[in-house]
Amino acid sequence: MSHQLLIVLDFGGQYNQLIARRVRECGVYCEVKPYTTPLEELQKMQPIGLIFTGGPNSVYLEDAPHVDPAIFQMGVPVLGICYGCQLMAQALGGRVTAAQDDTAREYGKTETFFDTSCKLFKNLPERGVSWMSHGDYMEKVPDGFALMAHSKACPNVAIADETRGFYGVQYHPEVNHTENGVAMIRNFLYEVCGAAGDWTMGDYKRTAIAAIREKVGGGRVLLALSGGVDSSVCAALLAEAVGEQLTCVFVDHGLMRKDEGDEVEAAFQPWAMNFVRVDAEARFLQKLSGVTEPERKRKIIGEEFIRVFEEEAKKIGAVDFLAQGTIYPDVIESGAGDAAVIKSHHNVGGLPEYVDFKEIIEPLRLLFKDEVRQLGRELGLPEYLVSRQPFPGPGLAIRVIGDLTKEKLDTLRDADAIYRQEIVDAGLGQEIGQYFAVLTNSRSVGVMGDGRSYDYTLALRAVTTTDFMTADWARLPYEVLDRISTRVVNEVPGINRIVYDVTSKPPATIEWE
Repeated sequence: MSHQLLIVLDFGGQYNQLIARRVRECGVYCEVKPYTTPLEELQKMQPIGLIFTGGPNSVYLEDAPHVDPAIFQMGVPVLGICYGCQLMAQALGGRVTAAQDDTAREYGKTETFFDTSCKLFKNLPERGVSWMSHGDYMEKVPDGFALMAHSKACPNVAIADETRGFYGVQYHPEVNHTENGVAMIRNFLYEVCGAAGDWTMGDYKRTAIAAIREKVGGGRVLLALSGGVDSSVCAALLAEAVGEQLTCVFVDHGLMRKDEGDEVEAAFQPWAMNFVRVDAEARFLQKLSGVTEPERKRKIIGEEFIRVFEEEAKKIGAVDFLAQGTIYPDVIESGAGDAAVIKSHHNVGGLPEYVDFKEIIEPLRLLFKDEVRQLGRELGLPEYLVSRQPFPGPGLAIRVIGDLTKEKLDTLRDADAIYRQEIVDAGLGQEIGQYFAVLTNSRSVGVMGDGRSYDYTLALRAVTTTDFMTADWARLPYEVLDRISTRVVNEVPGINRIVYDVTSKPPATIEWE
């Protein structure tokens, strides 16, 4: 089945992939393409509309990203967001300049007033909060455009040429901070682009299975199975597609949470799949000995994963494909196009140059985490696997700051288990998007009993999020934090101080490393 397609044209802003997620959650399939994509290629894709993303540049600079002006002759609606709005204005005869004073610059939550006769704001309140992030000013709006929203500081917060279906907003409707932002995107899709809403995970399951069968043919597939949500859904999808041609290899690298290796093995025992567990703890710890820089840890773990899989493949016999549960946020944060590299992921940027397989297949590569969970439900996976807490591929290697030892890892495992148990016991597990402990490299003086201690500081992290692209720190009750702190310092040797991370994403990432 072919889907209607909306193209998100990427100009390098930090929320670009979040726009794609918002479009998909509105039931419309979309793909993110770099702004350098040739016009002919875009035309062949026959999109129902285009969204120009934000970006860090100023449109009036010579080296700023631009598009072929003929893109506005494609005959499809365009929504420009932030930089995308100013780019459209500049390209169609308007003028954008640097803001001359602080009143023309807007950052953060801003009260905004909307003209609800505009299709973009149809059936929405006339007043709301929008998330601004711009230091430039549309000095002249192009001919044919009307002002559709304003703030106290800016008369042209939103502009529209409804005859041609061109809309521009200087704020970010895709972020949670903008009230009714998703509804505005939905209005663009359905009221302006005429979307049918034909994108569902049930349909994705069917098309993905067909694509896997076509690619694999009679070949054999080796899957890196961690037991996390992504690799579990990937395993179920591949098992349904190719059955006994699939071998799932669980590499127990000694960097898992407490008892997790045994739990993963037990969870997949009932499945009709070839399951192999490899005890590689000593091997990984030897490779990581003395390594403190997080990117080096990721690269080492990524390469060692591949080498273990190659060895297992040789034991199994001829294996044609290596499968991985890579998802969209992994790809985004590892850098794509003009986007900055936030951190490489062991199964994306951490891959070695030479891999001894015919090809790597990543059937979840274009899905966001919530889509992966829904796909898992479509495949019949149990809810405890589908709703499992996210866990990074490098495991506790990036939750122990500094050099790694088995003693530090065991200390963190015990402390993290207490933290997670207390969160669940308090009934907070479903409210928090992700929560975990970090063993810092900081030691401090403490008093334990009548003696002086000089032990490690444990950091607790908990965030609320719907998309893992942005996140807010969770306001845990003091009494819960008190129980966790008391238990950890009394039950886990080597820790004498507990701190709580109150930083949101951005500016921080969810993980510490």
